[in-house]
Amino acid sequence: MKFRFIFSAAFIAAALTTMAQTHVEGREYYKADQLHNAKELLVRNLHNAGTDKAVSNYYLGLIALEEGNVAAAATHFNEGIAANPQYGYNYVGLGACDLRNGDKSGAEKQFKVAKGLAKKDAELLIDIARAYYDTDPVAYTKEIDKYVNDARKANMQEADIYLFEGDRKKDNKDVGGAAAQYEMAANYNPDATEAYVKYANLFTQVNPQYAIDMLNKLLQINPNSALAQRELANAYYNAQKFSEAANEYGKYVKNPNHFKQDEDRYAFLLFYGGDYKAGYDYSTQLLKENPNNFTAQRYQFMNAAQDKEMANQLLPMAEALVAAHKANPANKFAPIDYILIAEELNTAKRPQEAEALLQEAINDNPDNATFYKQLAMTYVGENNLSKAADTFQGYIQHSEKPGYNDFIQQATFAYYAGVENQKEHPDVANKYYDMALEYADKGHEILPENYKPIKFRGDVAKQKAPESEVASAAVPYYTEAITLIEKSENPSRYVNDAKEMYNYMGNYYLEQKDVPSAKQYFTKVLELDPNNEPYRKFVEGLK
Repeated sequence: MKFRFIFSAAFIAAALTTMAQTHVEGREYYKADQLHNAKELLVRNLHNAGTDKAVSNYYLGLIALEEGNVAAAATHFNEGIAANPQYGYNYVGLGACDLRNGDKSGAEKQFKVAKGLAKKDAELLIDIARAYYDTDPVAYTKEIDKYVNDARKANMQEADIYLFEGDRKKDNKDVGGAAAQYEMAANYNPDATEAYVKYANLFTQVNPQYAIDMLNKLLQINPNSALAQRELANAYYNAQKFSEAANEYGKYVKNPNHFKQDEDRYAFLLFYGGDYKAGYDYSTQLLKENPNNFTAQRYQFMNAAQDKEMANQLLPMAEALVAAHKANPANKFAPIDYILIAEELNTAKRPQEAEALLQEAINDNPDNATFYKQLAMTYVGENNLSKAADTFQGYIQHSEKPGYNDFIQQATFAYYAGVENQKEHPDVANKYYDMALEYADKGHEILPENYKPIKFRGDVAKQKAPESEVASAAVPYYTEAITLIEKSENPSRYVNDAKEMYNYMGNYYLEQKDVPSAKQYFTKVLELDPNNEPYRKFVEGLK
């Protein structure tokens, strides 16, 4: 019995798979206004067993009309008629072609043939209304209203009536009215996948939860709908629920009617959902199927970069990505690729390559502040503080709202760039010192009680002073900065800066022969560094 149950379940699953690969889901995608996806499915499954070629050609013809190719549309409609001359919808299609060509009389003849083959078919009558609407909704208002009324008389509960009315309201920016019509379509025909999807699409950006709820209703009715699975995953993505989106995409990519390009998005969602192991494994699987899949290659690396155990494998992946990127202009990097690869090159002590990559990133996207920051830190690693200061300025200029730490970081880079240039290029050094003061002042405006901006003034004063005044140039600034440190809630946080300033002040007073004041400052250093015995002996020896 157990074996028979398993066999039956497998047989049913196989049957469902076979049944799914026909014209049905292509029609669903068309009715949900996803023409590109509809076309791919209709063409993909055109010659499969179970596909109704009359239906497939009808929808391929409608797509050709949407693309503005009336001749190709007519070819599809005629092929549909050849496949089944009793299927009236292709005559509706030929009538739509006549309308596009300005032949209203010819269109009416085709519509008459269509109605004769499908008497009181409300859906067909709505398709005629759509043919007029898509040609000119104003000029053919009378004809449109007539066919909608005829459809209502034929079958008031036909879902396509409400889908059409919903589309008209949506075109007139009446979102609430459109939603009500789509909901009515779903109520009259719970299997009308496109009704749920159109309703969801109204809200997926502004209120994703409405979309999620509606699509979950659809999947309760039709759990095998690839369209529903895909749209639900996208709704979760728009709600920034990446784990849920990845879960739904995981179901969708197993559906035989999924789109190949969506496999890459699944890898993307696994990464942003934080499931790095699954993201790495899935990307690796895609690469086995197609070693030239650049997107899968990117996500394999991105996911691996989050796993400390894979640290030794990252550099070859990064090198392969850069090679593929350079070999084909179509292989474009996203910001995260530049950042992660540059980090790996820096870890490998190859800063010049990291710099070249980040400069490319800046050239491609000059408004991305993160690139400037990463490049500045790369220059710091090479002890090139001048380039670091110049580049970090780009980070601040492109940051939406730079803060205190950003300004102090830039003041630091600029100060040391000044020190770096002082001997050989004093004019350049002064430029950087002025830059350091400018950004220190910006930081002071934000946190006037913080000592650091005041200390920078003292630091710069020492560097710019004549040699005879270096020992006293920073005194007023360091005195103020020390007061701010000692007034702060946690002075021990600033131990290194405090020791530096205490020492400077102690030496200043020692030169002034003011030993008590000097000893006072040196003692403060000792309090911060109590195990420094040589220093202790020095302080105790002061008389």
